[in-house]
Amino acid sequence: MNAQNIAFVFPGQGSQTVGMGKSLAQSFSIANDNFIQADEILSFPLSRVAWEGPEDLLNDTINTQPALFVHSIAVLNVLNRIIPNIQPTFVAGHSMGELSALVASGALSFADGLRLVRIRGVLMKNAGVRNPGGMAAVLGLDIPQIEQLCNQVSVGSEIVQVANDNCPGQVVISGSDIALKRVIPLLELAGAKRVIRLAVSIAAHSPFMSSAQVEFNKAIEATPITSPKIPIIGNVTAQALLSTIDIRSDLQNQLTHRVRWTETIQNLVSQGISRFFEIGNGSVLSGLIKRISREVTTTTLGTPEDFETLQKLV
Repeated sequence: MNAQNIAFVFPGQGSQTVGMGKSLAQSFSIANDNFIQADEILSFPLSRVAWEGPEDLLNDTINTQPALFVHSIAVLNVLNRIIPNIQPTFVAGHSMGELSALVASGALSFADGLRLVRIRGVLMKNAGVRNPGGMAAVLGLDIPQIEQLCNQVSVGSEIVQVANDNCPGQVVISGSDIALKRVIPLLELAGAKRVIRLAVSIAAHSPFMSSAQVEFNKAIEATPITSPKIPIIGNVTAQALLSTIDIRSDLQNQLTHRVRWTETIQNLVSQGISRFFEIGNGSVLSGLIKRISREVTTTTLGTPEDFETLQKLV
């Protein structure tokens, strides 16, 4: 397998399911060790939340984010152990997944990454309590149309903006409930196929996360980060982060700026990437990638069955 054309991508919030990582930990001791270590670092049974739920507890952002992170790194470690010849030229992560990607790049340790992810979830939840808002998925409109309508309805502190450019035809907007209520009918009139309010009470990747970003920046400054051994494409710039300065700058703007996922994948394809491995739970990113480029192949890795299938191909 040609390492020159491989990228590892790591999922973010929204990819979680109760039971994730359990069969992997039962099948591979190295994965189980990651969950044990996470429970010790966080001083609570994260593994039980991930494996047994209940769903509302796992879906609480303070648990969702570290659970997804630990599962992704467990999958990565299993892959490096049993098929070490599969190595990426680039890594990238969607929103919270950027921290998983940083561990994969060698810029961040597992323990430090987990602490940052936990802090990130707590701060985002607290910011949502102080400044309630919401998010909505917009299907079937391009970003210039969406941005124009968001700007049209945004007044004072009642603002809404593009939060995630996931793929052509799928954009997530984020902001105040009032601004969302104003813009949704306009988006529908403009020809959106659907506008779906998401079941969240926070306005991620918007100025409503400013208080969280300020506190998160302090945690980032206090965390050891080294130059990445593998280039990582950042969420904020959709460009390669090649130094610790680049990495810190991207993370210190991530909570209030949009996730440029379409541009990230387009950048990777332009660099010659033709095969993507989704490292972690589910296949959300694989679905987005296929809508961004039909010229690439995607492989999901999250369960023992996924590894059995992959081993037959290499």
